[in-house]
Amino acid sequence: MTDHRIILFRGMNTGGVRAPVGEQRAMAEEMGLKNPRTLQASGNLVVESGKATTTLEGEIEAEMARRFGLKIAAMVRTPDQWAKLIAANPFPKEAAAHPAKVLAMVMKDGIRDGALEACRALAEGGERVEAAGDVLYFWFPNGQGQSAIFRKATPRLLGMGTGRNWNTVLKLADMAGAKVKA
Repeated sequence: MTDHRIILFRGMNTGGVRAPVGEQRAMAEEMGLKNPRTLQASGNLVVESGKATTTLEGEIEAEMARRFGLKIAAMVRTPDQWAKLIAANPFPKEAAAHPAKVLAMVMKDGIRDGALEACRALAEGGERVEAAGDVLYFWFPNGQGQSAIFRKATPRLLGMGTGRNWNTVLKLADMAGAKVKA
């Protein structure tokens, strides 16, 4: 069965890691993935595929390395997994009022032991962090760019993951047809 897959690339088009969105879509088509669509130039790709998420992650990472010379982590989620990510948001009021200040960080291999507590220790100015499943949720009342957590937390501390603000989370849900409960 073919279904949508949401593909998140870590660090795409930042810090010298470049793969133009048109080339990402072309890569997906050449891999046999159907209807590839990108959202912004920050590593968001939605495709149609019947492949398991972990299989697709490995194939995409290998193709990114082959085609672009990039060692880049990919996190793949189904629309059902994405809808659950949205439903688990511990900051729904904040997300409704200030969606750009709520971040969902999707972790590739889970959240490292002690990461949640370490982030909480770094928090300043009303920042909060919670975890649900393999997602860390952040509330940055002063914006992500001003965040002590964002400046100091690293993959070594958290584990490998990539964050999307709540506006992007909802746009990806719409693109993938995720059934989000209102």
